[in-house]
Amino acid sequence: MKITDLKPEIVWKFFHQVTQVPRPSKKEGKMIEFLESFAKQYKIAIKKDAAGNILMSKPATPGKENLPTVVLQSHMDMVCEKRPDVEHDFTKDGLNLSVKDGYVSANGTTLGGDDGIAVAYSLALLDSTDIPHPALEVLVTVDEEIGLLGAFGLDCSVLSGKRMINMDSEAE
Repeated sequence: MKITDLKPEIVWKFFHQVTQVPRPSKKEGKMIEFLESFAKQYKIAIKKDAAGNILMSKPATPGKENLPTVVLQSHMDMVCEKRPDVEHDFTKDGLNLSVKDGYVSANGTTLGGDDGIAVAYSLALLDSTDIPHPALEVLVTVDEEIGLLGAFGLDCSVLSGKRMINMDSEAE
C-alpha cells in the first residue's frame, strides 16, 4: 500500500508532498518555497513575515461568512534524526516512507509527522471545495523544534482571526 492510498486521500497526498521537502530547523527555505508554490497554484492569498512564517488566507464558504475567522496554526520544521547506518541529508533529501499494517513510517529517519500532518490537513482544507468553513487563516511557523522562534517572532497584527487552533498539541 502507498501512502497516497490512505484515507482521507487529499490529506495523505499533501502529507507525502510535505515529507518530500527538506525542512530542518533554520533551513526551511525549500518548505517556504513549497508553500508559496501551493498558494500560487490554488490561488490562495499568502504573506511571509520577517521571521519566515507563512500566513495563507481563504474566504468563508457561502453561508459561513458571518462566522468568526479561525486560525489554524502549525509549524514547518521537523526533528531530523536518522539511524547511524542510513545515508540521508535532511537539507537535500525527501523522506523514504512506507505503510505497513496501517502505520506510516519513514525508513531509517524520523517521519516529520510533527508537524507535517498538521500542515497537510491545513493544505487539504485550503484546497477543499466541498468542506463548509468560516474564513480561514493558516499560519505555518518556522523554527518550532528549536525553541518556538517563529512563534516568538510573529507579528500578530497580520492575523485577523481571534480564534486559533494549535494543531501541534497532544492534549484536547
